Amino acid sequence: MKLRFTKAAMVLSLIGLSSQLFAQDDAKDSGDRFSKKDFRTWSIGLNGGMLTHFTPFNNRTNGDFSTPYETWGYGGYIKKQILPGFGIQADFLAGKVKGGRPNSGTPADARFTSTIDWSAALSGNFTIANMSLNQKRNVLSPYLTVGAGYMSSSANTNASNGANAGFEENWFVPVGAGFKLGVSKGVNIDLGYTVNFMKDRNFDGVNGLANDRFSYAHAGVEIALGRKGTSQLQNYSAIAALREASAAESAELRRQLAMSEEAARRDREALIAKYTQELGDDDRDGVANKFDKCPGTVANTVVDGSGCPLKVPAQIVREKIVITEADRKVVDEAIKNLEFDLGKATLRSTSNSTLDRVAALLVEKNFSLKLAGHTDNSGSMALNLRLSKDRAESVKAYLVSQGANASRIEATGYGPNQPIVSNKTVDGRQKNRRVEFTLY
Repeated sequence: MKLRFTKAAMVLSLIGLSSQLFAQDDAKDSGDRFSKKDFRTWSIGLNGGMLTHFTPFNNRTNGDFSTPYETWGYGGYIKKQILPGFGIQADFLAGKVKGGRPNSGTPADARFTSTIDWSAALSGNFTIANMSLNQKRNVLSPYLTVGAGYMSSSANTNASNGANAGFEENWFVPVGAGFKLGVSKGVNIDLGYTVNFMKDRNFDGVNGLANDRFSYAHAGVEIALGRKGTSQLQNYSAIAALREASAAESAELRRQLAMSEEAARRDREALIAKYTQELGDDDRDGVANKFDKCPGTVANTVVDGSGCPLKVPAQIVREKIVITEADRKVVDEAIKNLEFDLGKATLRSTSNSTLDRVAALLVEKNFSLKLAGHTDNSGSMALNLRLSKDRAESVKAYLVSQGANASRIEATGYGPNQPIVSNKTVDGRQKNRRVEFTLY
């Protein structure tokens, strides 16, 4: 009755474990390079091999019987991998263990046969080395196992100091070693050797001085359960995976940097082309394209400050130009009172009164005027050239709006190229930021 109950409990346990194993098939495996990885952590194994009562731990007399006989055994296991180097497995084993020539008792050719009806053990599996440094999937995985188990066995012997017994259940401690060869992402060849230390002296039918033990050398196959294409956790080389991820990330960063540099180059070229076009004078009417509201005027057309033809062109009279000290004083006052918004070409209203007198002077005496914009060396060359030109054009536009002849006013920007003092001091830079007026 007890044996039937134990077998039924094992069957129910296997059914419960199987439901968890096949649930692994639905695990989602993300394909993103840097996202959380999914692994196959459940596996089943089947194996077969030789059973013998000889072990490396036997004493000189080799236990109760001195001659081992190799017999076939078979087994299997279900394993859950917790970490890359550690897993828990449930082992199952059945077969017969045989030996001959008792060390005590008669006859000399006596033998024993111990039949393992069933055995179940729970063991920890320790992967002791990862031999793959360049590939994410490890090919060779040495391991050690140790655990505790329970088995049902019966002994049959013809030794004089032995006794035949029915099936008895006893505890045992399995200790093993081996290695696995990964032949694919989901299949391993398993080669191992296990010594089982019985908590019983009568496993071979002879009640000896020490607990009995037997060994199981096996070869088998392990099949990982889970989503197809994912790696086994026990075969996963974290070092190789880290190297691969780092190389991919480095390549991606280099690609992004190259794209950013190319985009910045295109933006610079577009900006230069824009300012070149805006500050040019395609129709050569003396008004920059940016301020020219009537582009494409005919050459030698008299235009106003916005580049549009004057309805009644002023009559050009060639006469001798005489510039007095009073005239220069008007211009000097205009220069001193000239103010712009910070970093812009917008004239402030405080400059209007003195510029009005300059405009009146130009109208009254028909003078020509050259406006030269200058900046300090702060900022880029392109920006300073544009700003100095724009400021000179703003002064010209204002003078024309007050009645001055646009064709007699020349506006030029020199940027930082013609400083009057050193730019090394704040005062020097202030003096270099100017618009010069030249009457002729």
